[in-house]
Amino acid sequence: MLRTRTFTCVRCGLTVGTLDPAGAVRNHCPSCLHSQHLVDHVAGGRSDCRSRMSPLSIAVLRTGDWRVVHRCTRCDELTSSPVSPDDNQLILMRMAVRPLAQPPFPLDVFAQW
Repeated sequence: MLRTRTFTCVRCGLTVGTLDPAGAVRNHCPSCLHSQHLVDHVAGGRSDCRSRMSPLSIAVLRTGDWRVVHRCTRCDELTSSPVSPDDNQLILMRMAVRPLAQPPFPLDVFAQW
């Protein structure tokens, strides 16, 4: 008998299965996209931090696959994880268009061209 493992989201409290609908392992909440800092990617191995990982942005790989970039709210480590089929599409799109909606330069420069 296959037993499904779950975890509780550190931000919104949702009980989440560790496998997404496609059968891939998931490490973030599909509702709010937050995660918990369990792996230390810099030192390798388990992390003692265990703080909340906030979704920061979207990275698109050469293959076209999307990844959620997370930053630890305690130690600032950056990680990424694959987007799951049931992830909150509104939050994903907000993160994807943020650089266009809030550029680091004034947009009125383009009006002169």
